Amino acid sequence: MKSIQTISLNSTVMQSEGNIVSDMDGEKVMMSVSNNKYYNLGVMGGEIWEIVQSATSVKHIVANLMSVYEVEEKVCEDEVLSFLNVLYKEDLIQVQDEAHS
Repeated sequence: MKSIQTISLNSTVMQSEGNIVSDMDGEKVMMSVSNNKYYNLGVMGGEIWEIVQSATSVKHIVANLMSVYEVEEKVCEDEVLSFLNVLYKEDLIQVQDEAHS
């Protein structure tokens, strides 16, 4: 069993392999082959999923979403961290903490 890691703004995240994603009425839905589960990522979750195709800092994800949506920084940070933690618990993303930023 892997150790539970908390994702922070200094973390770097990227998609785990083995997930099939498609668009359904403007929202992303995903099938995890390893979990044998379906997930509805929604519109915003789908955008985050696209951003983390390659290793990306959580700070970059927040900045990217704030450039598109009118949202307070703290709210955006909290929502992104919450969403990423769910993905991580389901083994859908990999997390790497930066040593010191």
